[in-house]
Amino acid sequence: MKPGKELIFLPLGGSGEIGMNVNLYGCNGKWIMVDLGMTFADPNLPGVELVLPDLSFIEDRQKDLLGIVLTHGHEDHIGAIPYLIGEFDVPLYATPFTAGLIRKKLIEEGIERDVELNVVELEGEVDLGPFKCRYVPLAHSIPEGNALLIETPYGKIFHTGDWKLDEAPVLGVPSTAEELTALGDEGILALVGDSTNVFNPEASGSETGVREGLDKVIAGHKGRVLVTTFASNAARLHTLGEVAKDTGRKLCVVGRSLDRILEVSKSVGYLTDFPPTVSQEEAMKVPRDKLLIVSTGAQGEARAGLSRIAEGGHNIKLERGDLVVYSSKQIPGNEISIGRVQNALAAKGIEIITDRQAHVHVSGHPGIPELEAMYGWIRPQISIPVHGERRHMEEHARLARRFGVPEAVVPVNGSAIRLAPGKPQIISHEPVGRLVLDGDVILPADGATMLARRRMMHNGLIAVFVVIDGKNRLLAPPQVQSHGVPVEDDRDEFINDCVSAASEAAAKARSNGEDALAEAIRVAVRRTARDWTGKKPITEVTVTRIKG
Repeated sequence: MKPGKELIFLPLGGSGEIGMNVNLYGCNGKWIMVDLGMTFADPNLPGVELVLPDLSFIEDRQKDLLGIVLTHGHEDHIGAIPYLIGEFDVPLYATPFTAGLIRKKLIEEGIERDVELNVVELEGEVDLGPFKCRYVPLAHSIPEGNALLIETPYGKIFHTGDWKLDEAPVLGVPSTAEELTALGDEGILALVGDSTNVFNPEASGSETGVREGLDKVIAGHKGRVLVTTFASNAARLHTLGEVAKDTGRKLCVVGRSLDRILEVSKSVGYLTDFPPTVSQEEAMKVPRDKLLIVSTGAQGEARAGLSRIAEGGHNIKLERGDLVVYSSKQIPGNEISIGRVQNALAAKGIEIITDRQAHVHVSGHPGIPELEAMYGWIRPQISIPVHGERRHMEEHARLARRFGVPEAVVPVNGSAIRLAPGKPQIISHEPVGRLVLDGDVILPADGATMLARRRMMHNGLIAVFVVIDGKNRLLAPPQVQSHGVPVEDDRDEFINDCVSAASEAAAKARSNGEDALAEAIRVAVRRTARDWTGKKPITEVTVTRIKG
């Protein structure tokens, strides 16, 4: 596909899922990319933490890719950059705070000199061939959340990015209703928008209210208080700094990602009044009712600060009578990991408060009233829901139609949607996929390595070692090793049966070639394992021939 005299929207990630946002716009033979994010692995990808988008489609057309424009600094919008940008010789564009986070990532990977990173002033513009992108500030849970007004010869796109409405924002100055209405007056062809909270009947709420809720929870508490939140939520960090002052507590920050956000925030003029912090060692000497700890680990991440504190393997110690406050939302899919940490805390007699018990968190995504307000201001001809699972996006499309939007098209990753000229329609489905960062190696999520690892996880592994002579005769009994096969106390008897099966198969297959001999042994041993356990473990056979 090469876009002709038309305007095309093509998501490679973030449609049908919450996370890994990558969107392409095509016009007059050229493409731009909006955001390049990642997501976190689920249990179906054992041993993997990060999942990246497969960009093969645009890699094959990179001579027509003009640049990558970033809306804001959350990992699901910029997290894949350090791993995948090496495949592209194109510039990046971001506002100062987002650019600061990206620069840190590039430095960590040692590629900062290889990537062109352009810092765009707030409300600035980027001209890329047939595309003119104007940054439109919106409130979000990270500084410099932005929509993009993308002007093309075929109409204007309002790409919302992640957003909410906040009448009393803590950081930044989002666009007003009057300013957004003026954009709508210019005529908007399509709104490509956030669907995350489309089922929430209430507005997301203001960050100012969170300060009041945290003050109420923490004031008068006699023990140490730890608050865990999303590291990137710089507005919440500002709030927690104020809460520390309000409640007369010294502040200790735990987690490298929090340190990074604080550093970048201060470098571009945010959080300049954040109170001084004490080290972890100093924190343990502070009177219990005078300490407020801010930690990573709100989603139960195994290596994050809170997980290590809950397990007792951290410099920060909590005990009975202390309090942990989850100033965050539980992301679907993280229930088990969060529950594991909370159970460990509960076993120590530590009190836990979440957003279900007190007003200690507000979302960074729009509920129904906010979506309706935005559609009233922007008044697009087309609604393209993104940033949500399929159920979120379908409901978003229904909301848009109810609010008078003439057309709504729900994409999946790979849907090429012609927005203009003519009626919007899906014109093709392009190949998409997922990659995994496995250690330091990037692999296909559905490739041989991950398939084998899933099979081992579910069924176990048996390794058979056979030594034969030049006539395919066994020189010694086969050696069998099993890993993860459910035989427990009967393991020795099971191994003996596998050895017998391998020996019999080898004797029957002596007249065949070496490969056929190995396959006969593999089938026989696997059949034995199935008869014993009902499972089919991966079975590998190594044949060594000794001539003489």
